[in-house]
Amino acid sequence: MTTSTPRSLTQHRMVWGFRILLALAFGAAGASKLAGVPQMVQLFDAVGFGQGFRYLTGAVEIMGALLVLVPATGFLGGLLLAATMVGGVATHLLLIGGNPFPAMVLGLLSAFVAWRLRPASPSSVGR
Repeated sequence: MTTSTPRSLTQHRMVWGFRILLALAFGAAGASKLAGVPQMVQLFDAVGFGQGFRYLTGAVEIMGALLVLVPATGFLGGLLLAATMVGGVATHLLLIGGNPFPAMVLGLLSAFVAWRLRPASPSSVGR
């Protein structure tokens, strides 16, 4: 029988905290896009890919927020949200200007969660 060390319990709680934070942030951002908040409509007008892209982005953000909360899909949710934020950073840097820092932070947190939840490699099973 193995016991959890305090460090691993702390790490487990930290990752869950980040997962909840990401779900709240992306859930709110996705909902604002799907609800047609005027600021989001203006932002996606500036991006230039049409309002359908706003709906797609909102749906992806909400899907990622849900996936990151489910233990079996947390890794995929983290990857999806990290990839979404790569697009968000690129959009700020290349298309609309503004501060890409919030998207960078959310992207790094999403990547960290995906890394911590990555599946075990087949060669490490049974060691």
